[in-house]
Amino acid sequence: MTLIDQLIENRTTQQIAFLQQLVRIPTDTPPGNNAPHAERTAELLTELGFEVEKHVVPTAEVEAAGMQSITNLIVRHRFSEDGPTIALNAHGDVVPPGEGWTHDPYGAEIENGKLYGRAAAVSKSDFATYTFALLALKNSGLKLKGAVELHFTYDEEFGGELGPGWLLRQGLTRPDYLIAAGFSYQVVTAHNGCLQLEVTLHGLASHAAYPHTGVDALQAANKLLTALYAHNEVLKTRRSQVAGITHPYLNVGRIEGGSNTNVVPGKVVLKLDRRMIPEEHPAEVEAEVRALIESTVAQSPGITLDIKRLLLAHPMTPLPGAAPLIAALQKQGEAVFGEPIPTSGTPLYTDVRLYTAQGIPAAIYGAGPRTVLESNAKRADEHLELADLQRATRVIANALAEMLAC
Repeated sequence: MTLIDQLIENRTTQQIAFLQQLVRIPTDTPPGNNAPHAERTAELLTELGFEVEKHVVPTAEVEAAGMQSITNLIVRHRFSEDGPTIALNAHGDVVPPGEGWTHDPYGAEIENGKLYGRAAAVSKSDFATYTFALLALKNSGLKLKGAVELHFTYDEEFGGELGPGWLLRQGLTRPDYLIAAGFSYQVVTAHNGCLQLEVTLHGLASHAAYPHTGVDALQAANKLLTALYAHNEVLKTRRSQVAGITHPYLNVGRIEGGSNTNVVPGKVVLKLDRRMIPEEHPAEVEAEVRALIESTVAQSPGITLDIKRLLLAHPMTPLPGAAPLIAALQKQGEAVFGEPIPTSGTPLYTDVRLYTAQGIPAAIYGAGPRTVLESNAKRADEHLELADLQRATRVIANALAEMLAC
């Protein structure tokens, strides 16, 4: 066990208590009132001896994006004036808990070595991973160069543009490398992109007793849904060459329409999500989806159509400069887990793309089970194996020490 490992082990109880406090403060997005969580996180970081910068995103920008409040946090710790800056990014916003829980989603209960709660795995866990990894380095007395930054942000669920995207656009940070919140034992080096659209079909409402006087938007939406889901058979033939990623997929995640049971629906709104593999070009994907929607709706007389883009998140592919970072994570991961740590892609999309778009080499690694599905991330009874929290903290801290060694 290294000196860094020992320092991390000595603070195990404190690290768990830190994570419990973060899980107990809801950050459901929507509605996206995330500033209170950032304020409490800043207090906890200050108690650990860190200087915390609080960057408040203007209310008008937050509300325009459909949220209520965002405060992004940066902690900077410099070991020397020369050397690289490595940023560690995790997001505090999460989807609402939904139904089916057998544990309080905000209770941070511990049972059989697992901590339960919304965001216990993705990604408040890595607030704790990264904080205590940096704390171990800070207290180690090792001669290191460069700097480490913590970026704790609050807009991943809505695309990240007001989280890391906002910090980068404001010129508040420009690291040389990035490690972002993980969700498996693998070092993730690529991820899918995502296009989200809001599709509104306008018909003409009428009394159900006189349906011929209306134009049924729901019947038109039914035809569109059939066409969209049929398109998935085409998408399944487009195979990615990236391990961990299979093929594109189109999902309709929300449908709203109609006013009452005795009224022909005059308006239906669909919200869809089109995942794109790293080999696809986002502009071409959007053009294809729009063309499919437009041609299908054109077959329903009297229906007019509005299409609004909600999100266009580009896929992430590894930058050449990421090789030393990836190698350090793999080496230290093998030392901790006792087995080779592979690289892989993920069908998720993440905030990492916002850093790589700026030319910042990045990798995804943090606390998590062998596979993301094992943690129930974003599902009922989401949880984190506490042994994985300590293991990931050791990997991160030792990888940072390797990258910053004089």
